[in-house]
Amino acid sequence: MRAVEYDGAGGPEVITVVDRQVPVPAAGEVLVRVAAAGLNRADVGQRGGTYPPPPGASDIPGLEVSGTIVALGADVTGYDVGTPVCALLAGGGYAEYVAVPAPQLLPIPAGIDLIEAAGLPEVACTVWSNLFMEAHLEAGEWLLVHGGAGGIGTMATQLATAHGVQVVVTAGSAEKIDYCRGFGAVEGINYREEDFVERMRQISDGHGADVVLDIMGAKYLGQNVDVLANDGRLVVIALQGGATAQLNLGKLMTRRLRVIGTTLRARDIEAKGRVVEGVRTGVWPVVESGAVRPVIEKTFPLEQAARAHEYFDSGEHRGKILLTT
Repeated sequence: MRAVEYDGAGGPEVITVVDRQVPVPAAGEVLVRVAAAGLNRADVGQRGGTYPPPPGASDIPGLEVSGTIVALGADVTGYDVGTPVCALLAGGGYAEYVAVPAPQLLPIPAGIDLIEAAGLPEVACTVWSNLFMEAHLEAGEWLLVHGGAGGIGTMATQLATAHGVQVVVTAGSAEKIDYCRGFGAVEGINYREEDFVERMRQISDGHGADVVLDIMGAKYLGQNVDVLANDGRLVVIALQGGATAQLNLGKLMTRRLRVIGTTLRARDIEAKGRVVEGVRTGVWPVVESGAVRPVIEKTFPLEQAARAHEYFDSGEHRGKILLTT
């Protein structure tokens, strides 16, 4: 089968397409013929040598796919050969075939085609697990989403809005802010020109954010704590702005704040299965209703994976980038 490898750590130039053996599904796994795979920032981190796959995971990048089941491992029930599915992975998605633990499979939502379904599992599982399972986001609250125009940002905005949450996003241009409004954001903050703490309090009539979904880490830690309302929750899911910063614990104690750090990729199959089941029951119905949709900007054939990464690295992308087989 064709598959993508990283020939060392570096930029898109380290990406190569090679021939690999088709994986054999182990007990509890299914073999999926991949139709499309989503490109995620974790793939870029792996390419750069800063985010290696967890122990036991494939070295092939790719954390989400859509496709068709072509073989069942031992002890798999509830699935048939020929069933279209999408899946959350620990790795292996940039290939023509991938073996997937059965608990990490999802049906294709009604109204979503097989290719665009590849853009759902990672963002849906990330947003659902962090905002609803970890931060317990509730209707009527204020959510601040950093990086609102990306795949995580557009899913977080849509899903939170569908659950009655007021969403404010940060983005790097007025054009991107307008784009985010199209997914339900009540307002946007240009982080290049505005102080997001001050602006968020203006937008919320002094309340602040009940929950912040953060991708920056250390660079924004102090401001993120300051922007929180009393009893607020900061959820850190990426470290684009560094991993080490000072934190005033007194602010957390006096205002009853919580700082939550999570990753999804390294969780075991059982834990991922719980997230996937939450997505099946909590996200898929609103996708099928049309209130939430995958946001696919560009697709590239697998052989052009390097071009897809170049485009991702440019920072110009909005929503998801897919590789098709």
